[in-house]
Amino acid sequence: FSFPSSHHLSLHSNIKMKFLISLLTLSSAAAFAPSSFTAPAATSTQLYGEYGASSTSFYTTTEKQDSYLSLEAVLGEKCADEKVRLVIKEMLEACADITEALRTALVTVEGSANTFGDAQLSVDVIADELMWESCKNSATIREGASEEDPEVRNTDEQGDGEYTVCWDPLDGSSIVDNNWAVGTIIGIWPKSTGLIGATGRDQVTSLVAIYGPRTTVLVALDDGTYEFSYGCTPEGCELPDGSFEPWICSRSAIKIAEDTKIFSPANLRAAQEVPGYKKLIDMYMVDKYTLRYSGGLVPDIYQQFTKNMGIFTNPTSDSSPAKLRLAFEAAPFALLVEKAGGKSSDGVTGGSILDVQIDSVDQRCALAIGSANEVDRFNDWVIDGN
Repeated sequence: FSFPSSHHLSLHSNIKMKFLISLLTLSSAAAFAPSSFTAPAATSTQLYGEYGASSTSFYTTTEKQDSYLSLEAVLGEKCADEKVRLVIKEMLEACADITEALRTALVTVEGSANTFGDAQLSVDVIADELMWESCKNSATIREGASEEDPEVRNTDEQGDGEYTVCWDPLDGSSIVDNNWAVGTIIGIWPKSTGLIGATGRDQVTSLVAIYGPRTTVLVALDDGTYEFSYGCTPEGCELPDGSFEPWICSRSAIKIAEDTKIFSPANLRAAQEVPGYKKLIDMYMVDKYTLRYSGGLVPDIYQQFTKNMGIFTNPTSDSSPAKLRLAFEAAPFALLVEKAGGKSSDGVTGGSILDVQIDSVDQRCALAIGSANEVDRFNDWVIDGN
């Protein structure tokens, strides 16, 4: 046994003092609290907490609601096709599994490489395995393709599957070791088109999950883009009857404004070779747009749905070729953005990325996406201007 040092005694005293102050504060607050409290009646999921992201310049304007609709309620009203509802729920379950895995897995090099020779991280492998497992256990999926191994593979042993699912299991591998937000991107095509020869407009739905302090997922439904939040508490989100639901609808029919003051410029190297892109970047700075760029595709575009505005640009040049995958990244995001009133550009013709035919699984593309007027400006300055 040894006596604690004066440093430890001092630290202990400080902690004890803070604890006593906290108790006094709580006691004082309780003295002014009403003797009884009756929660407001609700017909949907109860939620205690805020669901709007904030930033230095653009704080959320989302106000807490008295109640939130459950996943089942929203899908029942906003997704007419029963099979699409089912595949959405299957993909959300996979995103929930990835969420739990990310909370416990260390970010280490796995010792394997993907088909492009990139070293795979442990979390990449885990997320990809969970997606494959979901596809193999699905009653609706017939084929799957992962960005980690871009080949369409049959997963339907019974022969009853309906959909081809393409996914980027964990977008943001270069920033996940910093514990920054990363995500999963999912595009879903019907049997009638398959993937090869189809376009992004043929998707029956798409989903983008973002894993940050909380997990939220954007889903393309019949009349627009909706956001679902996972696990308000460790038990889920409480329903009026006292039961718990893992998912609630935190944003409904999201709209992206035509104008924006937020920009996310990818592939800045291209500005040295593309005069129109350099002019565009200069305009953003001169006109004092707010830079919000992490280097992760998911958070950099996802913010358009929380801020209701934004522009993400990723043009190409001779020395900076296209890196984004059409089927795994651009098309799924474009469906969500365009359903929310935004626009996308293929960076070549100025047409929507949703109209670009998918000729190979690993097809690459340029991309501008977000607020409509800014996408138009990109087309005018970067494409037509060059």
